[in-house]
Amino acid sequence: MATASTTSTFDVLRIREDFPILNRKVNGQPLVYFDNAATSQTPQQVIDVIVDYYSNYNANIHRGVHALSQEATDAYEQARIKLQKHFNIPQAYQTLFTSGTTHGINIVASGFSEILKAGDEIIVSALEHHSNIVPWQMLCEKTGAVLKVIPMTDSGELDMNAFDALLSAQTKLVFVNHVSNALGTVNPIEEIIAKTHQVGGAVLVDGAQASPHIKADVQALDVDFYVVSGHKMCGPTGVGMLYGKEAWLEKLPPYQGGGEMIDQVTFEKTTYAGLPHKFEAGTPNICGGIAFGAAIDYMNAIGFDAIAAYEHELLVYATQQLLEIEDLRIYGESKDKTAVISFNVGSIHPYDIGTILDKLGVAVRTGHHCAQPIMDFYKIPGTVRASFSFYNTKEEIDVFVAAVKKAVSMLG
Repeated sequence: MATASTTSTFDVLRIREDFPILNRKVNGQPLVYFDNAATSQTPQQVIDVIVDYYSNYNANIHRGVHALSQEATDAYEQARIKLQKHFNIPQAYQTLFTSGTTHGINIVASGFSEILKAGDEIIVSALEHHSNIVPWQMLCEKTGAVLKVIPMTDSGELDMNAFDALLSAQTKLVFVNHVSNALGTVNPIEEIIAKTHQVGGAVLVDGAQASPHIKADVQALDVDFYVVSGHKMCGPTGVGMLYGKEAWLEKLPPYQGGGEMIDQVTFEKTTYAGLPHKFEAGTPNICGGIAFGAAIDYMNAIGFDAIAAYEHELLVYATQQLLEIEDLRIYGESKDKTAVISFNVGSIHPYDIGTILDKLGVAVRTGHHCAQPIMDFYKIPGTVRASFSFYNTKEEIDVFVAAVKKAVSMLG
């Protein structure tokens, strides 16, 4: 049995005090929340920002001259600047608020539907979430472009030699996640970006799973587009960010028409607003954007280096404990991975294990994790996925492992 306070200088017990939900019980047991890859929990500091907005200055932004509107506008635009600084984005207007990663991907896919032509090639990886597969399939159906796939290896890594062979002068776009949501694999996006640029293609990186663990520098990466979701980073659901290089954002047409994204409207012709408003039609999730900024502040106050080191400690500990269980197989054994463990035990269906774990107060995700091609590669229906965050403890891992052992004894 481990004791967090003696195995690490990371003050996890103090951090846990910020998360009220961690005090609740599920089925009479203390909650052990290991579904962080689906959504992280929200600290009181962010909850307070949400309550403060609706209690004190709830108003529409950018349009009003009254005090509440100006206060809301200032807070929303300050949140945009927080995101800009966090991801080292050159200009605030290249930081687009979205409803989440999926929305950001679809904005780019919609824009490229006006650019691509039949015979152009786009590449995705075998490790993608469905949200980074389906929009590109739809794009190919619309334009006649050809979709190619970077294959994966048995260890859950991308076959980079195969990627080299896929690249050509016809490659216009490459889409890859920074971190696999199903396996935790950290992909070599620097190499992918550099090689794609050599053939004249653009790269979109899905940073949804990386952003809670890795502080991405979009300028250092030289990435063309980067997308994230607030709810993976201790923020609320329904808000995210799309970064794009300025030349691309100017070139792509608007995704939606409506208020805010216009310059002049007549019945004869409409002209569009400049960045970022060109892509932000309608009333946005104002409170969500402000709270996203607060979540960025919260995580940066802890420090991403400290978060990564502590979560790696959890990953190593949990991996060692789980591998002591007979017939347990972990999927995704990349040398570089985040704190995610996907596993099965023998022929037991992952759903059955997950159901028993829930009865014991342990929250994990089961199924294909919106990454069905990965499961097809391994010829399995899905996995049990335990994903850890900086507010989890080794004691919780002990509870989780004991629960898995109990489930196996009941189902085996």
